[in-house]
Amino acid sequence: MLRSLHIRNYILIDSLDITFPEGLIIITGQTGAGKSILLGALSLLFGVKADASMLSEGASSCVVEAEFDGVDDGVRALLAEEDVEADGDSLLIRRVVSASGRSRSFVNDLPVQVNLLQRLSPRLVDIHSQHKSLLLSDKDFQLSVLDGFAGNAGDLKECRQGWGQLRQVRAQIESLRDKLSRAESEREYNESQLRQLEAAHLVGGELESLEEEHKGLANAEQIMEGLSAASEVLSPSDGETRGVTASLKEAQKQLEHIARFLPGLPEITSRLESSRLELEDVASELDGLLAKVDLSPERLLAVEERMSLIYSLLKKHSCATVEELISLRDSLSESVDGTAALEDRILELEKQERNFLGQYGEICARLSDARRKAAPGLSASITESLHFLELDRAVFEVSVEDGNQGADGADKVRFLFSSTGKGLMDISKVASGGELSRIMLCLKAKMAEFTGMPTLIFDEIDTGVSGSVADRMGQMICSMGRNMQVFSITHLPQVAAKGDAHYMVEKSISPDGRTLSSIRRIDGKERVMEIARLLSGASITPAAVANAETLLNEGH
Repeated sequence: MLRSLHIRNYILIDSLDITFPEGLIIITGQTGAGKSILLGALSLLFGVKADASMLSEGASSCVVEAEFDGVDDGVRALLAEEDVEADGDSLLIRRVVSASGRSRSFVNDLPVQVNLLQRLSPRLVDIHSQHKSLLLSDKDFQLSVLDGFAGNAGDLKECRQGWGQLRQVRAQIESLRDKLSRAESEREYNESQLRQLEAAHLVGGELESLEEEHKGLANAEQIMEGLSAASEVLSPSDGETRGVTASLKEAQKQLEHIARFLPGLPEITSRLESSRLELEDVASELDGLLAKVDLSPERLLAVEERMSLIYSLLKKHSCATVEELISLRDSLSESVDGTAALEDRILELEKQERNFLGQYGEICARLSDARRKAAPGLSASITESLHFLELDRAVFEVSVEDGNQGADGADKVRFLFSSTGKGLMDISKVASGGELSRIMLCLKAKMAEFTGMPTLIFDEIDTGVSGSVADRMGQMICSMGRNMQVFSITHLPQVAAKGDAHYMVEKSISPDGRTLSSIRRIDGKERVMEIARLLSGASITPAAVANAETLLNEGH
């Protein structure tokens, strides 16, 4: 319940600090005094868009704060999702709007996103104004009323979970079918590409080896000439010309003869021997390389053809290396072979879908049965309430029909109405504004019996009625106030006299010439005079005062 409301610099409200009791709370005031401003302030607390026009003239910011008592587990769950600590059974919500129009939101003094306020709203306050009677035409609202009356909360939760599972598995099946369709349409092309890559028998690092071999084959004659010439220098093949190695051996022999006569000469001799041996080894390697030189034009052609094939594949598939081509080949192989795996997965999911559909169908059947059993009882109860509100011949009927599958089952609910008891039709087509208001009041009164409703605010729901009908609406609203906190903003004295507490909204002029709105609780003689004003208007007569006292006595 709404325990207190604190407002600073909100439109015409300069400063307001007010507390509210339990039960039925009446709010009255002159037209234009600012009753709608109060509702606007509450709406700001619950996430409506903020802007700078909400600030009082000259204010740098405005603040709206409300304290609620008796918060339920649903509220605690929402707070836990946002890591906001619950403060026992109390909840403090505050919203601050700056002159720039930007706002900040707080719950229990912790900053939160505005969407948390929007999610908390339906669990804390239900504001019902005249235009809310249009909800009677809303199919979701109609279904929710019947489900509440039938006590279907548990089955509804299970149904929504089942529908969620069904939608999820169907989405997976659709996605895989699309993937399979694309794979099959591309399969022929992919198979052609794969065959070409497999036929190439690609090997990692192959291109580099081929390029090296190609260099040797393409320049074989020049290589052979160079190797032969170098080998001739070191070891001539004609047997007559002395080569470098032979000359070094002769020089070594000459030095050995005189080594004993000249210090240091043995070391030089040793170095000559090392050089000779190294050159002999070089000559041997040159001979080996010379023997390996391939002058085969056939091999050169084969290498060039192989390189050309690899280059063309690289270009065709936009790859930079043979390794990338191998990776592409493996990917295409998986794609071609993967359609079977996709088909198996689809079959598996279709089996899941059938299981989920069976479970969902059972829940829908239970819901439908419960709704059809509950509909006559709800119809009779609302019809009886409408008769109490002097729609003596009216008939209200809840029709349950087969509908499309969805999160709430597979039923379509319609509210049918006839003010004469004949020719029942859809409520949106035949009910007048006054009748819609009374039907909605009856529904709210009934919902208060089977639903843990939050604080309920009726904003002039009684507009367009008077006399005994107004008195009976007051009785109905008063009855609701015995089990919950109900605010009624009203112009009807018959309703106002039944409240447990009465608040009056007033408009005044401040010393600096600004128009201000305020609200305060009234009792005793002051309350009598306010109800007398509602009875007679601006000119309050003694008869109106006496009538007001009678209404107040009867209301309590």
